[in-house]
Amino acid sequence: MELRQRKKMRLRSHNYGGTGYYFITICVKGRWPILCSDVQCVPQTNRMPLSEVGEVVKIGIEQIPTHYSNVQVDKYIIMPNHIHAVLIIGAESGRTMCAPTSTPSLLIIVRMLKEYVTKSLGYSIWQKSFYDHIVRDESDYLRICEYIETNPAKWQEDIYYAVPKGEMML
Repeated sequence: MELRQRKKMRLRSHNYGGTGYYFITICVKGRWPILCSDVQCVPQTNRMPLSEVGEVVKIGIEQIPTHYSNVQVDKYIIMPNHIHAVLIIGAESGRTMCAPTSTPSLLIIVRMLKEYVTKSLGYSIWQKSFYDHIVRDESDYLRICEYIETNPAKWQEDIYYAVPKGEMML
């Protein structure tokens, strides 16, 4: 029996460790809505209340710049079963504060976030890989920022909205 080949998610010609703005989406395994304690958006904040698991994810996201001095988390949103974030990888030295590696690539940054959450919880909640989009210009950036800001209010229309089937596999 021949195993199915996974589709390559990254552009071969792009240096994901280079300076740039990156829009990422990381999904929960099986799209289970475990990151928020309620799937209704709170109108005053335009956010959904986070579950205990969502709070761990929030801490992990907010710690990224403390581990990588040349990486900023520009914007992010935690949805019930996925997260969106705009990460800025800068042109500074890139030396990490916790490991002796050179400029971190987007892949390393996402791996670190997933590992932090997994170690904190004692089990993995993440699907394999993640989605990324290289932000090309200011209009692209503004469109992405608007999407992040309005995503909670449009949750039931979101492409990641799904009613999971079966039991959650952790």
